Amino acid sequence: MHDASSIIAAKRDGRELSGAEIDWVVEAFTRGVVADEQMSALAMAIFFRGMTREEVSRWTTAMISSGHRLDFTHLGRPTVDKHSTGGVGDKITLPLAPLVAACGAAVPQLSGRGLGHTGGTLDKLESIPGWRADLDTSEMAEILSDPEVGAVVCAASSDLAPADRRLYALRDVTGTVESIPLIASSIMSKKIAEGTGALVLDVKVGSGAFMKKLDDARELAQTMVDLGNDAGVRTMALLTAMDAPLGHTAGNALEVRESLEVLAGGGPSDVVELTLELAREMLKAAGIDGVDPADKLRDGSAMDRWRRMIAAQGGDPYAPLPTARHTEVLLSESDGVVCGLDAMAVGLAAWRLGAGRARQGEPVQAGAGIELHAKPGETVSVGTPLVTLHTDTPERFAAAKAALSEAWTVVADAPPVTTPLVIERIEDPSR
Repeated sequence: MHDASSIIAAKRDGRELSGAEIDWVVEAFTRGVVADEQMSALAMAIFFRGMTREEVSRWTTAMISSGHRLDFTHLGRPTVDKHSTGGVGDKITLPLAPLVAACGAAVPQLSGRGLGHTGGTLDKLESIPGWRADLDTSEMAEILSDPEVGAVVCAASSDLAPADRRLYALRDVTGTVESIPLIASSIMSKKIAEGTGALVLDVKVGSGAFMKKLDDARELAQTMVDLGNDAGVRTMALLTAMDAPLGHTAGNALEVRESLEVLAGGGPSDVVELTLELAREMLKAAGIDGVDPADKLRDGSAMDRWRRMIAAQGGDPYAPLPTARHTEVLLSESDGVVCGLDAMAVGLAAWRLGAGRARQGEPVQAGAGIELHAKPGETVSVGTPLVTLHTDTPERFAAAKAALSEAWTVVADAPPVTTPLVIERIEDPSR
């Protein structure tokens, strides 16, 4: 017979939990037998003591077993998904999902909303008039099985890993979000439960990411790759740079607009590069050969998929996107080369302008955010526009400008320096 106090004490003292103990505590927490304060104590013990690979794998399986697991094997084509750990200006899912679908895969993408300095994919898409994030399983299957669509981006249903949903809410208010075993199991329990056959992880590292240090990002990526492959989902990860924002925008409708530029064959070079890099990895993981995703951007196929995907979820792909009622431009105060741009500062400023939320459930402004005019490697002069701030509430400008006061590092006569976007590739060595 198990009890929560003994399991908490065991992990507090550094003992590896048995599979039976993990199964019991997760199931009992889901039923309400284990109280929130007890699970919070266990999360703190895990935060300090960590978990072995076997513990994390069993914990993840227990999270999945707390709810429903989707199955899309009947679609008749390979399924593959992508997950990003979150960054500033990270709109990659928007062009990526329809692009990979245009290459022959089905893409069941469960996404979330933003919190704090990182934007949420669903918040971005909800700036499109009529688009809805909440779909049931039959609606997902119908869209995925449509040979003219094949991609869906939506919110996870409440019966998908419900234990993780409850635990995350506790972690968010108890200082235990940063635990790598709990981050990995939280992400992977939902991704495995969504029923995808293959998964590519985009693990961000840098000032604008949750993982600031390369070693931490590498540990998180390897843990998630192991969890996915242990569960029968072909999984690999890319470590990608997040010291500067991706693209030239951070905000909701602003990022949708930039994503449309990519789908039209243009767009910022870093967004295009990462979109194509992830698309190629997803196609490889799905076992699809002989298709170059760059061709699908050039010939308009990806844009066609985008329009059908948006329409399939109730949106109007041709409707004008919302714009903020007020803008303000900040100018460079010096001459030189931009050698640094703090992604965290940009994300914080976008959040303060109304693009993000401080608590779950708060509304966001569809048109608010940041439009960048100078990024690392570019030359600026006194009076050169650095950024345009967008908001419906101009009283927010002061706080946003304070966040950006030291965001740019401009050095006179500095040679342009480019840093690689993809830092490292991690996969199961047995595959």
